[in-house]
Amino acid sequence: MQRVHQELEKLASISASPNPSVTRIVYSKEDLEARAYFIALCYEIGLKVRVDAIGNTFARWEGKNPSLSAIGTGSHIDAIPESGMYDGTVGVFGGLEAIRYLMESGYTPERSLELLLFTSEEPTRFGIGCLGSRMLSGQLSLSNARKLRDTKNRCLTEFLERANFKGQLESVALKKGYYHGFVELHIEQGPILEKENIDIGIVTKIAAPSALRVSLTGQGGHAGCVLMNDRRDAGCAAAEITLAVERIAQESASADTVATTGILDIKPRAINSIPKEAYLEIDLRDTDVITRNKALEDLKEQINTICNQRNIESSVELLNCDNPAICQTDLVDTVQIAAEKLGLSHKKMISRAYHDSLFMAQICPTTMIFIPCRSGISHHPDEYSTPEQIEKGIYTLALTLKSLSGK
Repeated sequence: MQRVHQELEKLASISASPNPSVTRIVYSKEDLEARAYFIALCYEIGLKVRVDAIGNTFARWEGKNPSLSAIGTGSHIDAIPESGMYDGTVGVFGGLEAIRYLMESGYTPERSLELLLFTSEEPTRFGIGCLGSRMLSGQLSLSNARKLRDTKNRCLTEFLERANFKGQLESVALKKGYYHGFVELHIEQGPILEKENIDIGIVTKIAAPSALRVSLTGQGGHAGCVLMNDRRDAGCAAAEITLAVERIAQESASADTVATTGILDIKPRAINSIPKEAYLEIDLRDTDVITRNKALEDLKEQINTICNQRNIESSVELLNCDNPAICQTDLVDTVQIAAEKLGLSHKKMISRAYHDSLFMAQICPTTMIFIPCRSGISHHPDEYSTPEQIEKGIYTLALTLKSLSGK
C-alpha cells in the first residue's frame, strides 16, 4: 500500500500554504487541482466518473448487477487554512486504495461500489459545513443554497461557473434508495483510540451540530471620556455571552453537550475606543437532539437577557441545526466482523465531530470507521496517522465493502 501514502503526500503538496500545513479552500485553484488529480487516479483503474452541479464527484466500479442500489464510501479533500493532510483525505484516497485492493484480489462486486469526493465538508468558504452532502441528502434547500455568499460577497453560482461545474442544482439530491449503505473512513480527530491502543473505532452515533451567528450593536466612544455607568459596550456583552456559552454546556444534563465561541470580533478594534459592534459565531452540539435543543434555547435566552441588561441591540441567526445520526446496526456489525477477521482491536464509539456521514445517514444506512491520530490532533499541521494505522483502516474498509457489495 505504499502508493496510497505517496498519493497522500502528493495531495498535501497541492496547498495554498507551505508544508507542513495544508490549505485547500473549496473552489480555489488548489481545490480544483486536487480534484483533477483524484479523478485521474480513478480513470487509471477504469472507474466511471461523474461530477454533479455542486462538484460532488462520484467514481463508480460497476457491479455484476447494476440495477441494485450501490454501496458508497468516501469523504472530502478540502482543508481549512493551515491544517493537516489526513482529515477527509484518508477517506477519499483510502477508499480508492480499498477498491484497488479488491480489484487486484480478483473480486467482482454484485452491487456497484461508488467512491465519493464530497464538496466543501469544511465551512471555510460559505460558513456552512458539508455543503455537498447536505444537498445530496436534501437537507439544504435550493433557495438557501443560492443565498450562500463568501466573505467577499461572492455567491455560490459564481464559483460553480468559474469551476465549470455544469447542471442544475435541482439535480444534486439523490433519489431514494440510490445507496444500499455508506461507510466513511476517517481519522478519529480525538485521542481515545491512541490512548487505549485500539486499531479501529466503529461509529455508532454522530453528534448533532448547531451554529449561531450573533451581531451586537452598542455605542462607541472615547475610552477616557465616557464614564462606566454611561456605556453600551458591545465588547463586554460579547465577552459575557462567550462565558454563557461555556456555562450552559457545562450545566447541561448531557455529558456530551459541548459549545464553543469560535469567532469573536469587535469594532473599531482600537485600544482607546469603546467597542461599538461585536460579532460572534457559536458552535453547540450534542449526541442527543433534546438536550442540544434545550441548550440552544437557553443560550438564546441568555443572549437576550445580557443584551437587555446592557442596552445592546442584537441579531441572532441560526446557521444550522441538524439532527444526530444513529448508525445502522447491521453496518456496525459488518465493520466489527471485518476488524475481527483482520485480528484488529476495535471499539464502538461516538463521533463528536460531524462529517458528511451525518447527512448521508438521512438517506441510507451509514457508519464510519475511525483510525487513531497522534495525540488526537486535527485541523493543525501536526495532524498525523502512521502508515500502519492508515493501512489497517483501509483493509477494514475493503473487507466491509466486499461484504456489503456481495449481497
